[in-house]
Amino acid sequence: MEKQKELFGHPIGLYILFLTEMWERFSYYGMRAILVLYLVAKTSDLNAGLGWTEGEAYALYGWYTMFVYVASIPGGIIADKYLGQKKSVMLGGWLLVAGHGILAIEQMWAFYTGLILIVAGVGCLKPNISTMVGGLYANGDRRKDMGFYIFYMGINLGAAISALAVGYVGETYGWHYGFGMAGVGMALGQMVYLYGQKYLTHVGDLAVVEKTSGEPQQNLFLDIFKKKNSLFSTLAVLALGLVVFATSSWQYGLLIMGLSFAVGVAMVMYNECNAIEKDRMKVVFLSFLIIIVFWGAFEQAGGLMNVYADQKTNRMIGLSFLPEVPASWFQSVNAIFILLFATLVGTFWIKWAKAGKEASSIFKMAVGVIIMGSGFLFMTAAALEYQEVGKSAMHWLILAYLFHTIGELCASPVALSFITKLSPERYVAFMMGAYFAATGLGNKVAGILSEASAEAGELTIFAGIAIFCVLFGLLVFLIIKPLKRLTHGAEEGLEPATH
Repeated sequence: MEKQKELFGHPIGLYILFLTEMWERFSYYGMRAILVLYLVAKTSDLNAGLGWTEGEAYALYGWYTMFVYVASIPGGIIADKYLGQKKSVMLGGWLLVAGHGILAIEQMWAFYTGLILIVAGVGCLKPNISTMVGGLYANGDRRKDMGFYIFYMGINLGAAISALAVGYVGETYGWHYGFGMAGVGMALGQMVYLYGQKYLTHVGDLAVVEKTSGEPQQNLFLDIFKKKNSLFSTLAVLALGLVVFATSSWQYGLLIMGLSFAVGVAMVMYNECNAIEKDRMKVVFLSFLIIIVFWGAFEQAGGLMNVYADQKTNRMIGLSFLPEVPASWFQSVNAIFILLFATLVGTFWIKWAKAGKEASSIFKMAVGVIIMGSGFLFMTAAALEYQEVGKSAMHWLILAYLFHTIGELCASPVALSFITKLSPERYVAFMMGAYFAATGLGNKVAGILSEASAEAGELTIFAGIAIFCVLFGLLVFLIIKPLKRLTHGAEEGLEPATH
């Protein structure tokens, strides 16, 4: 790998990507902090919203946050096959600048247009900028995990600032001023990325695959029909989508039918891999299930827990300049805790591994699910207190976010690094896109659970999430050894055998 200029022991390109992602997350999380609050705010309020019911707001939130991440699949394919990661990030940035800017216009056409542009922009940017971080380090470079931790701190620095700044402006001066502020942040991120291109000349370009004469060009979609397993997988998921479409929900039916082609493309890639790569891909696919479970629980933050903070939490602090804590500010608690604890958690795992204890990525992800799920025990206590006295204390939310944060630090940055280690280099952008698509499906699960709270009640939802996550994490512990064998030393930097 070409020698790169370094700063504090890491390539300068890492800090360019750090700042770009920081401002992108500022825009995304700032908008997310006020989205549901804007949707449920009454049209007669001084700071009028759309006056939607909570169920309608949770449904849109679930669909929107799902598509934001599912769009990473076409974003990864575009990078792998047409533009390369670096140009895809550039395209995504401009789409995000446009999307957040349009949201500042107080018209329904602008609202939906802005959301669509943000979905497309995040799809192009999110998986590819993460892949570029991995590309800054050679295989086996032990700095890679810490590089992802640093990058992850950039994500959360943006998220922490945005929830405080955009949340305050949106709740105090007007929702659309908040949306506009998020757009300004994204524009700053795009300026940083443009400036930093000279430090990214060696990473993110379109990979050139050598073809022997007469060898047919691979077409990921048409190749679905060449092998029985890819065709069967696609048709099976497509048939399920048709059944759901015809019998219960046209929205979920269309979603499943769309995902059938993603499943087919994944099988095409799997068929093209050698034996070791196939084993590693199996572990990646299974890790996606862990990711869906994790984010299905965690993403209650922007939906159910956000509205819970607004409507059922005693937020009075009695200060003359701030008598009540804005509900959106609780969206910054997770990010602030990450900034405080990211290095400590990373250091803990390094010492844990040096002590000869189990420290595989799958193990860390399972630990993360258990710790994060345990945080909902505090929300269960909050719901019980609300039933008794009509309001619950703020400390329950803060304790829940503390456990969510520790769980996230165990699972999420490790998962990002894990995908780049196990995925074949020629498909790494697609696999990173699939990772974020799994995150998106988790977001949709979160929206469904939030909607269910209208009938089941918050107490049932919070307690159910806690119990399920702990049991699921313990189940993963039981299969760690066979999963580690299937990685064939990928986490030790060993290369797979060539064809």
